[in-house]
Amino acid sequence: MAVVRDLRVLLRFQGFRRLLGVRLLSQGADGVYQVALATYVVFSPEKQTSAASIASAMAVLLLPYSLVGPFAGVLLDRWRRRQVFLYGNLLRAALACVTAVLMLSHVPDWLFYASALCVTAVNRFVLAGLSAALPRVVDHERLVMANSLSPTAGTLAATAGGGIAFVVRLVASDSDAAVVLVGAALYLCAALASLRIAPELLGPDEELVPPHLATALVGTARGLADGVRHLARPPRREAAWALASMTLMRFCYGALLVMVLMLCRYAWSSSSDDGLALLGLAVGISGAGFFAAAVVTPWAVGRLGPGGWIIACAGAAAILEPALGLPFAPTPMLVAAFVLGLTTQGAKIATDTIVQSSVDDGFRGRIFSVYDVLFNVAFVGAAGIAALILPPDGRSVPLVVTVAVVYGVVATCMFRSGAR
Repeated sequence: MAVVRDLRVLLRFQGFRRLLGVRLLSQGADGVYQVALATYVVFSPEKQTSAASIASAMAVLLLPYSLVGPFAGVLLDRWRRRQVFLYGNLLRAALACVTAVLMLSHVPDWLFYASALCVTAVNRFVLAGLSAALPRVVDHERLVMANSLSPTAGTLAATAGGGIAFVVRLVASDSDAAVVLVGAALYLCAALASLRIAPELLGPDEELVPPHLATALVGTARGLADGVRHLARPPRREAAWALASMTLMRFCYGALLVMVLMLCRYAWSSSSDDGLALLGLAVGISGAGFFAAAVVTPWAVGRLGPGGWIIACAGAAAILEPALGLPFAPTPMLVAAFVLGLTTQGAKIATDTIVQSSVDDGFRGRIFSVYDVLFNVAFVGAAGIAALILPPDGRSVPLVVTVAVVYGVVATCMFRSGAR
């Protein structure tokens, strides 16, 4: 397979191998920690889970990406990236241990969420640093290949970490604290793995570091505003439409995820263990949809164009989501999880392609920062709105119909915009 051949080529670079090891351990730990947080909030027997508490957990997991993300690069261009991996993962290991203690201590929820928020905020620096360091460990000819394979490997590691979390929780008598400690151990391993990389290898070069931090931060804010204005100009309208469409589709996916969490917890199971097993199955099937999108999208984009593929994904979701969701039964909903995983990820890949091909190179980084903010704020906003709409058992016809209408609007607007 071409992917295996490409990976073999990249693994010949020692720096890439070691950086990839840090990524796999870091993102594997992220998967463990995030599942532990979600199961503690949703599936702890002593907690009366509500859609509002799920929305709070999603905000803790995702808002740091939105608030810290655009400015993380400014600091990463001033700090040695190897040291960011070392101290960032050590800090996360310590904070994860604090989270485990708080889980066992029955402290107020705000204190628990504050601890989790600190862990996920540091995560933004580590992930951005991994991307920024990649050009330092591979040659220019293989950079695109590395940019494709490395994040994919990290996503698979996070998924595997989530699987480990489910297994540990079942083995350790439903102890979410034990799962968090496993995540802390993986963060520590990631910190130790970073020691195998020379401190100066990953940069940045000292002579290129901007002299004034405040000036750099203000410049970043202005740069984001310039990026938005750049999107508003006619030659980039297709990219603007694609970003708006992807934001709405991410919103739909987030709202439905909250609904599935509530259904697994209350409507489809008599115990938290059964509900957790169903949720794990739903997440795995949705992940299979993401993988299918990676296989199908290049073929589909070649025939429909990236804009046409977004229309097809949104249109298919508009039809299939209510057909599969309104029965509120496990089997059709699991099929819907696959379909929505495929359509959401397929639309995202197409959106990435449109942005990369239609936005000027000098603005591309700023546009992707805006994209990152929109992507995560839409998910958190969806969780908040779902919290207002959903009944305690998760069965909500208005939510399913509203999401189908939003998908239909996305398909219609993209078609009328002339996307191809």
